[in-house]
Amino acid sequence: MHPPTRPGDPSAAPASSGPGLLDAVLAEVVQGTGASVGMVYLSAPGEQVLRLAVVSGVSRQIAAPWERIPPDASIPVADAIRERRLVWLGSQEEMARRYPNLGIVLPYDFMLAAAPLAGEHAAWGGIVLLWPIWHPPQLSPQEREAITASCRRAALHLEHAAVGGRPLLPADEPRVLTPPRRHETDPVRAQAALDFTERLPTGCCALDLDGRTTFINPAAADLLDVGAATLVGRRPWEALLWLYDPVFEDRYRAAVITRQPASFTALRPPDSWLFFELYPGDHGISVHITPATARPSTTAPGQQPAAEQVGAMGLYHLTHLAAALAQAAGMREVAALAADQIVPSFGPQGMAVLTAEEGRLRIVGHRGYPAEFIDRFDGTPLADTRTPAARALTTGTAAFFATPADLQRTYPTSPRYPGRNAWAFLPLTASDHAVGALILSYDRPRPFPPAERALLTSLAGLVAQALDRARLYDTTRSLARTLQTGLLPHTLPPVPGLQVVARYRPAEHGLDIGGDFYDLIRTGPTTATAVIGDVQGHNTTAAALMGQVRTAVHAHATAGTPPGHILAATNRLLADLDPGLFTSCLIAHLDLTHHRAHLATAGHPPPLLRHPDGHTEIPRLPPGLLLGIETTADYPTTEIPLPPGTLLALYTDGLVETPGTDIDDALADLAIHLTHHHEPDLDTLTDSVLQYATRTTPPTDDIALLVLRTTRPQPGT
Repeated sequence: MHPPTRPGDPSAAPASSGPGLLDAVLAEVVQGTGASVGMVYLSAPGEQVLRLAVVSGVSRQIAAPWERIPPDASIPVADAIRERRLVWLGSQEEMARRYPNLGIVLPYDFMLAAAPLAGEHAAWGGIVLLWPIWHPPQLSPQEREAITASCRRAALHLEHAAVGGRPLLPADEPRVLTPPRRHETDPVRAQAALDFTERLPTGCCALDLDGRTTFINPAAADLLDVGAATLVGRRPWEALLWLYDPVFEDRYRAAVITRQPASFTALRPPDSWLFFELYPGDHGISVHITPATARPSTTAPGQQPAAEQVGAMGLYHLTHLAAALAQAAGMREVAALAADQIVPSFGPQGMAVLTAEEGRLRIVGHRGYPAEFIDRFDGTPLADTRTPAARALTTGTAAFFATPADLQRTYPTSPRYPGRNAWAFLPLTASDHAVGALILSYDRPRPFPPAERALLTSLAGLVAQALDRARLYDTTRSLARTLQTGLLPHTLPPVPGLQVVARYRPAEHGLDIGGDFYDLIRTGPTTATAVIGDVQGHNTTAAALMGQVRTAVHAHATAGTPPGHILAATNRLLADLDPGLFTSCLIAHLDLTHHRAHLATAGHPPPLLRHPDGHTEIPRLPPGLLLGIETTADYPTTEIPLPPGTLLALYTDGLVETPGTDIDDALADLAIHLTHHHEPDLDTLTDSVLQYATRTTPPTDDIALLVLRTTRPQPGT
């Protein structure tokens, strides 16, 4: 009986030390659990990354995409380390549901466990193990104990090494362990095996776990029409151009990872079809090659064709869908993009995306159904489990119905669209909470083999994550709009002799919140002050500062302060507040009795001035400093004539700033536009200015536009 060990006691660890420790840990746990693949990760000091240190059972080429994993990634080993617990994935479908991005890259049948190498004070890394699907659906108590004990002992040794000043660090490249062989090499038996294969009339060859040819018999060389020396040491799909197809390499990868037989058919030019059967083991793959009289379907022994047909093309479409959804913003945009990708790429004739809102299902997008039919589902209570979509959402379990009889048997009252004969009802779950449901329908009965179910589950996971992001975006956008609306004036005061129209247009992307503002303050019976400004930034800080600037300007203008003095006082206020943001502002005091205006600017674009005769010019104003730069800055005032019929347009830079276009040229174009457009309705004219300015590209910045036109006051006003 061994004495109890203390934390940090190296006697609790395997006898090996240094890099050999991890080799011993991995070999021990692989042997103790019967896992086919094992990987050990270590945290890299000074880097926010988990690095693969040792791998067994697969080649480094296959493991390469997972050599470096961000600690916050949605990957089983990262979750295991963050949460200090063992993560178990008992099926391909479960992996696709919980880790859709991983399910995309590895659409194969296997089981996975991930566990942390964690001590009392720190997590040093993690371990990942894979089993073929013939493993029981759950880990046995003995397997759990073997994993836990190995991880515990390794963590103690890693902690002890770190405390002793000799931390075990991951190497630049992971080490690849070769599993021990069951039998010692016997030269006599080896020669007998070689003689046996040479006498066979059928082709056979051997690949190592890296896919490189280690042996080929004469019959295989004849079938491939290549010398043995050409192939040995090389991957067949790299040595033979006619085998250079992603499907063939995918079959090899599937065999290695799943430890299940796989097969494919290939055409050796000009007209010889060959059938390849791959039988994997711990040290490599045995390949059987025979002539094929006709091109058979690409299937693995014992599997249905549909399950394999999903593979390479399904992966391509899922990757494309993921890229498309990454660009989507709001929920309806996600639903539209999903419909555009799923219906043509994955085979359904109908699709609907539903979300959960206030206890009901809401349709956010659909394809392949008339509106009058799909509207029957909108508003379905989540509690109504008589409908498969509601049940899928509330239970988090996908439902597949291969025939109408299957659907009718389980949901006898569920509406059925004519001509549809198979259905998939997929829950949309992100971050362990229900987002909605995805309905796919097909015009023919469909068996939904395991690989296709896993593919559709991965697809649903991608849509769910995109919808979850989009819901947050929509919520934030709505909040931003509410905040922006609250900070801008709801109405502009009527001023006799003055027509006024204001427009605010947010940028095409972002939160629809920024620092652009405008205002009109009536300061007397026939006087008013017009204000336009832009606070640096597009966030709540900029919006809050915009509210402060607008309030300060409004207060000073109401008191009759001249434009230059208003800017100087506001500039001093910003210096006291020290917000770290600058503000541009243009103020025009309009005197409609004396037909003149006084303007002052703090680094803001100049206004457009159209005279009563139609001529439009750009007044050149002394450019004062932006507000918030220099406390003692001076803001000179310029006087311009303002007879009846004069139009003055104040705007923010979003109106004239377009990538690849000079601002002066854009201003000159707008001036010409105003010269030739004399719409009597000021709303129509203002909209034409906006439309003209954004005619080529959507606005990349917010736009505020304040258009004023002087008229002759009516008697009695």
